[in-house]
Amino acid sequence: MTAFSLPEELETFRKAVRAICDERVAPRAREIDETDEFPHDVHRALVENELMAVGYPEEFGGAGESSLSFAVMIEEIARASASVSLIPAVSRLGAIPVMLGGTDEQKHALLGGISRGEHQMSYALTEPGSGSDAAAMRTRYEKTRSGFRLSGTKRFITNAGVSDRYTVFATRDPPERSRGISAFVVHADDPGFSAGKAEEKLGIHGSPTREIYLDGVELPADRLIGVEGKGFSYAMRTLDYSRPSIAAQALGIAQAALDASSAYAAEREQFGQKISEFQGIQFLLADMAIQVEAARLLTYKAAAAVDAGDPRMTYFASIAKAHASDTAMRVSTDAVQVLGGYGYMREYGVERLMRDAKITQIYEGTNQIQRLVIARQVLKALDA
Repeated sequence: MTAFSLPEELETFRKAVRAICDERVAPRAREIDETDEFPHDVHRALVENELMAVGYPEEFGGAGESSLSFAVMIEEIARASASVSLIPAVSRLGAIPVMLGGTDEQKHALLGGISRGEHQMSYALTEPGSGSDAAAMRTRYEKTRSGFRLSGTKRFITNAGVSDRYTVFATRDPPERSRGISAFVVHADDPGFSAGKAEEKLGIHGSPTREIYLDGVELPADRLIGVEGKGFSYAMRTLDYSRPSIAAQALGIAQAALDASSAYAAEREQFGQKISEFQGIQFLLADMAIQVEAARLLTYKAAAAVDAGDPRMTYFASIAKAHASDTAMRVSTDAVQVLGGYGYMREYGVERLMRDAKITQIYEGTNQIQRLVIARQVLKALDA
């Protein structure tokens, strides 16, 4: 065993996930990209192989809460299809606020339901007028005799229209900003809830992105997640927990791009020799490998920090997300360059990797926001 290696059981788990992905995910990746339709059959395959249960506590029907195990799984799924990796990643994103502040009843129903394939869940924070400035949300809630009433619009909601459960953040009064925000569980069949048209996106086809509309949605009191007024705290803590997953998704994309590039370079001949023998190509491959391995170590460290409850998890999660997503963009772009004209063609798949990589620099906090978070953590440490 070499230094800094994963535990043997996690490497065994990785091999099992890779085998499942090679058989059930990779053969569907191009079709999912071209049709832009949610792959219900692949979701069912993930459920059948108990992969949808990874990342949730066993006591609530999951297979274990380990963020490191979840990151390894997401990396391997994204290596086959970034779109498919969002199936477990987005449900867990929606479920993390419940894990942080929900009641046992909510946890049994939602975490167990996701694990068994009965539910899929989405995270509804972003709005037309509030993206990076999440505290500026306009979606309102008010108390009623029996619970709460929600009204507003959420934008760029991944898996909207497919998910049947949503974690929705709303404010009792916009001027209160973060102090007035609470979190709620909304069901897709709640009267007044609806989803808009599917957005036509650059990448991650097959993973629907829509607006959701809340037109006076009435909720019973037990749909409140945690403590009223603590929703913004749950939202920000959720991102600390979930950003290593986005780093893992980006890592999987980058690894797939490196794999495709090295395999192509070892076969393609120009000027009477393999292009892998040209120093220019070797340097490209070396730089790609350096970035991928660095991203892997950062991703695993961030996930391990979450599992350990490390007070620096915010710092490591942002570093991992920023570096891994920048790596995915750079490495996938270089992969297209290595393949030349073939890289630009859909048949070879690396252009899909480049399109899919871009979103990892944007969602769950743009990389500019990550740099703000990292800098603040660095400066905060000076005052400690």
